[in-house]
Amino acid sequence: MRSLPSSFEEALRALALWFESDNVPYTTVGGLAVSLLGRPRATQDIDVVIWLGERSWEAFLRAGEDFGFEGRIADVLEFAERSRVILLRHAASGISVDISCGALPFESEMIERAQMLEAGGVRVKVPTPEDLIVMKAVARRSKDLDDIEALLRAHQALDLDRVRYWVGEFAAALETPEILDGLERLLARRTGS
Repeated sequence: MRSLPSSFEEALRALALWFESDNVPYTTVGGLAVSLLGRPRATQDIDVVIWLGERSWEAFLRAGEDFGFEGRIADVLEFAERSRVILLRHAASGISVDISCGALPFESEMIERAQMLEAGGVRVKVPTPEDLIVMKAVARRSKDLDDIEALLRAHQALDLDRVRYWVGEFAAALETPEILDGLERLLARRTGS
C-alpha cells in the first residue's frame, strides 16, 4: 500500500465512490498511476479515463455533484463535448480532476484490464504497467519518457509485444512514426543493446 497526501486521498475516495455508485468503468492514469505502479513523483491533479458509452454526459456530471465535484471552467459540458475531457475540482480538497471520456478500442481494453490497488486506504483502479507505458509513449513529453523509464525499472516481466503493438497502432494513426522509434530507444536502453 502506498500513502497519499490527505487531500489526494479525500478526492480519490470521493471519485472512486462516485464511479462505483454510478457503475462507471474507469482507471486512473497520469502521475498518480505512475506513483502507484512505478516510482513516487509529484503530481498536482488526478487523471482518469472513463467509459460512458451511451450515457448522458450531463447526467454523469450531475451525479458527480453529489460527491463534491464541480466544474473548473465556465462551461464544462461544452468543453467536454469538444475535447472529450471533463475538467473538475473536488470542492472539499481543492484537487483538480481531469476525466478523459474514452472512445478508442485501446481505452476500452485498458479500462477492462485495470487492476485494483490500495492507495492511502482507498481502493482505486490503475492500468496495467503495459497500458500506462502505451499512454505515456503516445504523450511523448519529457516527463512521460521519464515515467516510462521508471515503469520499465519497476516491472521486469512486461508484455512488450502488447506495448509495441498499441504504440505502433497510435504511431500509424497519428502518422508519427517517431512515437514508436522513441519507445524502441527506451527499450534498447533497458536491455543495454
